[in-house]
Amino acid sequence: MATPGERSVLFVCLGNICRSPIAEAVFRKMATDNGVVDKWVIDSGATSDWNTGSTPDARGLACLRKHVIETDHRARQVTKDDFVTFDHILCMDESNLRDLNKKASSVKNSKAKIELLGSYDPEKQLIIQDPYYVSVHTCTQQDQPQSLVVYCQILNQSGKRPKIKFI
Repeated sequence: MATPGERSVLFVCLGNICRSPIAEAVFRKMATDNGVVDKWVIDSGATSDWNTGSTPDARGLACLRKHVIETDHRARQVTKDDFVTFDHILCMDESNLRDLNKKASSVKNSKAKIELLGSYDPEKQLIIQDPYYVSVHTCTQQDQPQSLVVYCQILNQSGKRPKIKFI
């Protein structure tokens, strides 16, 4: 749970082994590089329970290593407590958004603002496609921002959304 003065963000996708753990790791790296990681609680989760306890997909881990980003993440399912604990829940696609909004509606005192992570993309590509079923995954600067979560924005205390180009 965030303490006074901290902000919190939970990244969510279907299985919590591709998109959301990469988003979590990239956001944590950006927050560290910008000297604000101690002001954030950063995590990720899944709408399903299929991969609970699993490490991120090997292709995503290879991409993170290529960009010198570490993660020790293990997949977990979003809980009702997450809607009370986190300020922001950022998901990857419309299916995630529907599932999260449905779950949030049954949570008393839900405070989380649930949004598509793509709404922070300067190119306004709202949906971050699931790369799990792609047979060949490359990790280059030219990849779509959705695949790698190349662009992310840190929400600061004033509510402004400064653009930070990461890779």
